[in-house]
Amino acid sequence: MSGPATKAAVKRLKRWLHLGHRWLGIATGLLILLWFGSGLVMLCVGFPTLTEGERLGALPPLAPAGVRITPQAAVERAGLAHFPTRLTLAMRGGEPAYWITDTDGRRRALSAATGDPVPRLTAESATALAATHPAARAVTDRGTVTRDQWTVTARYDPLRPFRVVALGDPAGTELYLSAATGELALDTTRTERVWNWPGAVTHWIYLTPLRARAGLWQDVVLWVSGIALAGAVSGYVLGFVRLMHDRLTPYRGWAAWHHLAGVAGGLVVVTFLLSGWLSMNPRGWFGPRGADAAMRAAYAGQTAPIFPLGLDALARAPAGTVALDFAWIGGRPVILASGPGGTAPCCGTALPPEAIVAAARAMLPGARLRSVIRLEAPDAYWYDRHGAPTLPVLRLAFDDPAGTWFHLDPATGAILGRTDRSGRANRWLFDALHTLDVGPLARNPPLRLALIVALSALGLVIATSGTVLGWRRLRRRRA
Repeated sequence: MSGPATKAAVKRLKRWLHLGHRWLGIATGLLILLWFGSGLVMLCVGFPTLTEGERLGALPPLAPAGVRITPQAAVERAGLAHFPTRLTLAMRGGEPAYWITDTDGRRRALSAATGDPVPRLTAESATALAATHPAARAVTDRGTVTRDQWTVTARYDPLRPFRVVALGDPAGTELYLSAATGELALDTTRTERVWNWPGAVTHWIYLTPLRARAGLWQDVVLWVSGIALAGAVSGYVLGFVRLMHDRLTPYRGWAAWHHLAGVAGGLVVVTFLLSGWLSMNPRGWFGPRGADAAMRAAYAGQTAPIFPLGLDALARAPAGTVALDFAWIGGRPVILASGPGGTAPCCGTALPPEAIVAAARAMLPGARLRSVIRLEAPDAYWYDRHGAPTLPVLRLAFDDPAGTWFHLDPATGAILGRTDRSGRANRWLFDALHTLDVGPLARNPPLRLALIVALSALGLVIATSGTVLGWRRLRRRRA
């Protein structure tokens, strides 16, 4: 291609790059601004969720003397032809009850005294049940809710509808109790409800009518963030092209701010948008994080609706126990007691780590167990941004085509997580890029937080200046 023709092509390319960045920025600039601002809010206030500690802390101590129905009898009364995914004995108000999660996710609750299904919650029974919560003060019923902003995801479907009860405490806590079983599904505080509107709801585009349709919501977020990513990439390239002038920047005012901040922090915007786009798992690129039903059944080694340990075993539960979980691991019955000291095997059912590893081999019957590592400290693939992860933990690596790892609790045998090569790649493509939870930053949360704030501030300058320029451009066109 001749010199003039090359120059003309480069000029056309720069022209289209400029126009593309301008109009993509106008389309998504305000949203990018909101993403950076809402991300800062989320650093302080997370989306409401019920942690295991909160769930157990809301339960009163178990009263074994009131239990008249054995675990096996409870399964039989529920009419199950197989052992449930989860079987828990805990207090429901002043009466012990069995809480049953079936393999299809359905929930039910039976009285541990009579074996009868528990009655549906009324306003009076809901307030009486909530009054046993440690934070309860002036308890009031707020009515029935099927789906709202805080219970929009599908994981709450087996528990719907809910009775919402306010505890009247200084934090403004509200409990979501399953109307069918009385199970505590969620707790929210006034701070969470207020700050999540400018925080997670904005950041995730978590509008209830949209989020209730999971497929549509995913498509919307992928397309919007993908368009924003294209605008950011074009701007980052264009910023360096503009540096070829004699001066540092050929612009003034807001345009100069946008140019220089974009050159300095454009890579931050690009990586933020790219990792956010990947977090939506486009086309299912990244594997699941939990064991599926077949894996859990193989690990249990027992699907028949039986549990041989009776009331005499329950009576040996430690003092202060608030819940007993009944399970099978490798064909052996296990009882886990949860209380102030955590969760541990009880009643003579503890399994050695060797038995847990042997049971885990059945989860991938066609693969060889390549290695077993006992982790005593967090590492790049076993960590928790929100606190300390369960330790010690067993990491079992298999040689299947996906390169599957399982993480197991050596004390309880609980399956804590599953990851494959795609999941480990996602750890770097999302966590490392989006939350900077990697290397020395992962071990120094204050430093990580300070760097996130600084980079987000730079992103806010880019987004704010771009939004102002886009608004001015639209006004000129209108004039």
